[in-house]
Amino acid sequence: MLFSDQEAIPIREKVQVSSLVERIKEHIHVELEACAAEEHGENRYVTEADLHRPGLALAGYVELFTYQRIQIIGNTESKFLKNLDDKSRKEAFEKLVSFEIPVIFLTDGNVLTKELLKLADDREVPVFKTCMETTKFMYLVRDFLEDFFALQTMLHGTMVDVYGIGILIAGKSGLGKSEVALDLVERGHRLVSDDVVMLTKKSNVLMTSATEMNKHFMEIRGLGVIDVMSMFGIRSIRYQKRLEVVLELSLWDDTQKINRTGLDHDTVDILGTTIPLIHLPITPGKNITVIAEVIAMNYLLKHYGYDAAEAFQKKVKRHIAEKKTRFEMPKRAVEYFEGDFE
Repeated sequence: MLFSDQEAIPIREKVQVSSLVERIKEHIHVELEACAAEEHGENRYVTEADLHRPGLALAGYVELFTYQRIQIIGNTESKFLKNLDDKSRKEAFEKLVSFEIPVIFLTDGNVLTKELLKLADDREVPVFKTCMETTKFMYLVRDFLEDFFALQTMLHGTMVDVYGIGILIAGKSGLGKSEVALDLVERGHRLVSDDVVMLTKKSNVLMTSATEMNKHFMEIRGLGVIDVMSMFGIRSIRYQKRLEVVLELSLWDDTQKINRTGLDHDTVDILGTTIPLIHLPITPGKNITVIAEVIAMNYLLKHYGYDAAEAFQKKVKRHIAEKKTRFEMPKRAVEYFEGDFE
């Protein structure tokens, strides 16, 4: 499976201001009050995830003014405007709204004078205010927009949360990916998506989810479609999970190269992000479910600074360095058996 060849879903290029305001209220629970030109939000669009504070633009420097972004007027900009005389304040704000600004948000409970709001109305620039502090508001809105404009793709596989580690079980159809996931769910782990996995890149993190159609449903060959949530309860599913490991299943082939020590770390590139890749050949009697649990626990150990393969290699090298010229029987792990004969 060549994940690097996976094409990204076309990126969304813009969002209507009126739609954005409603989504902010609904998804990140920010109270917004319309101050000016609310009806013109249907004709204004946001095209970038970045936000801008127009301090320099209000001061008169507009050569590098990124007017196409959302404009945030916080305490600094509000105090600057209040310290200007009436004429200068009007000229500064009029120059600001002369650009095709999509929307202005007033944060920290700041307000504009009726005269300035009239200028925004005349220029059809929507203005909204919130009592939320500027830094927090900008963080939430930027995160929401990064998600909206993020790269996305769809992958064939089954996504599970095992001990808090997001594992994508990949491989050809018919190898038993869903059956492994079902066994993991039965053991107390959680299903994210079966068969089709939606993948979104936020910053340098890959987030996964099911599609609206297949969430918490699973297809078991010979049995049909089952509802995992109804069968195993709400604890058996989750709607989103970060992708941390790809487990690729394949049929056993004597010619294929298999990692025996764990010192070689394979990776796969998905949407420009490097993810650890584990190739696991399937043979009769191999318990893939337990191996998936071990993969998750081993990933956690590495995350906290312990690599079993490297620790074992150091032990072998130390033994070789201390070995005498004559042959010696290897020492047993227990120096003295304490009468435990069971």
